[in-house]
Amino acid sequence: MEPNNSIKLFEDKNIRVAWNEDEENWYFSVVDVVGILTNSDYQKSRNYWK
Repeated sequence: MEPNNSIKLFEDKNIRVAWNEDEENWYFSVVDVVGILTNSDYQKSRNYWK
């Protein structure tokens, strides 16, 4: 079954998420979370995660 993908808001910032129905777990984009925590754009967040 295809996971349910959506975007959640956290302090007016977007976080990409996916719901895995089989495992009943939410998966959050680490790059989006790092971007919020470090207050940086997507490219800087990707480099930080690398």
